[in-house]
Amino acid sequence: MSILKPFKAVRPKRELVGKVASKPYDVLNSDEARAEVKGNDYSFLHVVKPEVDLDPMVDPYDKQVYQKASENLKKFIDQGVLVQEQEEQLYCYEQEWQGHKQVGIAGCFSVDEYQSSKIKKHEFTRRKKEDDRVNNILATNANTGPVFLTYRSVDQIDHLIMQNTHNEPLYDLTDEYGCRHRIFRVTNQEELVEAFNHVDALYIADGHHRAASASRVRDIKKDANPNHTGNEEYNFFLAVLFPHKQLKIMDYNRIIKDLNGLSDKEFFDRVKERFEVAEEGDISYSPSSSKMFGLYINKKWYSLKTKDGTFDASDPVKSLDVAILQDNLLHPILGIEDPRADERIDFIGGIRGLRELENKVNSGEWKCAFSMYPTLMEQLLDVADADQTMPPKSTWFEPKLRSGLFVHLL
Repeated sequence: MSILKPFKAVRPKRELVGKVASKPYDVLNSDEARAEVKGNDYSFLHVVKPEVDLDPMVDPYDKQVYQKASENLKKFIDQGVLVQEQEEQLYCYEQEWQGHKQVGIAGCFSVDEYQSSKIKKHEFTRRKKEDDRVNNILATNANTGPVFLTYRSVDQIDHLIMQNTHNEPLYDLTDEYGCRHRIFRVTNQEELVEAFNHVDALYIADGHHRAASASRVRDIKKDANPNHTGNEEYNFFLAVLFPHKQLKIMDYNRIIKDLNGLSDKEFFDRVKERFEVAEEGDISYSPSSSKMFGLYINKKWYSLKTKDGTFDASDPVKSLDVAILQDNLLHPILGIEDPRADERIDFIGGIRGLRELENKVNSGEWKCAFSMYPTLMEQLLDVADADQTMPPKSTWFEPKLRSGLFVHLL
């Protein structure tokens, strides 16, 4: 079974939602967030990136930052910018962007199911990033940003969710990227809760650190509560849940500082041992299928086609494009053993386009770039079902969920 729990959301007044709703905390650095909130005292970045209200010299992980998050959330509630529902609710969250539409359910989900792997993971988390969200949750006593969950699509459930888009929307806003976000009250809550009782597993699409942090906070609060029952709000975390067939994964591309001491000729000779290489010229090259890669170097694009026998097709991780590139080129040829820690590699989300790769390389700060074919949703689910972990930076989901549309108080 999968637990779907209605909750008493704290959410913006309708007339302020456009000012409150913000980008997620983890797509902006502190300076970008400061620029984002300029002239907008209501942006929810004041809660999820509260260093924007402190001196830039203050460490973003200092305890002052989390105290400011608590103060800002309380201020928003006290001023009536955010108002709590009187009854427990579920919400339907529809996103429409560049001809793509996805419709999911916003609600609360079980920490127990996360800890028992009924809510499945596909990424490792970093302790420092976990600590940051743990401190934010403890300071605000709230889940301030939703986890992005998915489930293997079930026609009956998908239809139940879609029924709610015929209701009058609570919110209807379009963000700076042209993505339309519509929020509806769910009017068939009991049917949806019952339907998810028959779903065997849920999957984290994005937000592994938020989920891991909610789990740690639950354990902290449980240990501090001698009357713990398992029904307290801290036993559940905020998420939006979408059917997997509706989700869109974009390419997650790579840029590289140098050729690991190799000349251009030596580099290409090594690459040709594992890939079929063809020159594509000065026209941006985006792979049209899996096991294909684009290479931009010296102001030219090349296509790389993986040769047979270079990977284990039966392994759900080793057969991923990001793993093939890592195992056959980035590590053995360019010497990048740990892409999480190596400063010679960086990652560019596909939303920024191939022109961004060209600009980075043409600047002279980076030697070459690789364009990737997007990871497929079925591949993500297969890795999670196998209790394995994807290589870092395997997926880039668009559109992103906005923060501040719902807060779950603990």
